[in-house]
Amino acid sequence: MSKPQNVKPEDLKKILDKIKSLSDDAVGNYLFKGYRIQISKYKQTGAERVQFLYKRRRENGLCIVCGKKVTKKNPVTGKLYRLCETHRKEIDNKKN
Repeated sequence: MSKPQNVKPEDLKKILDKIKSLSDDAVGNYLFKGYRIQISKYKQTGAERVQFLYKRRRENGLCIVCGKKVTKKNPVTGKLYRLCETHRKEIDNKKN
């Protein structure tokens, strides 16, 4: 589990607005005046959790396997690769 993000009262209002609009951006762990607030979807399947983690890591430029920062871009698309250099090599070796 990731460390909770410190929030202020105005941040909590923004988070509640995201929850009201059913936005996935509200999901996370927050710390408010010594209280940990965890927001997650209720009765989410394993596949949904993995899909959410994959999406979040891609958006933040992290390797989808280990969460390490990805630095290289795909020359064709110009977007960051979805895997770090280590996992790209690992997968390429399995294919050959």
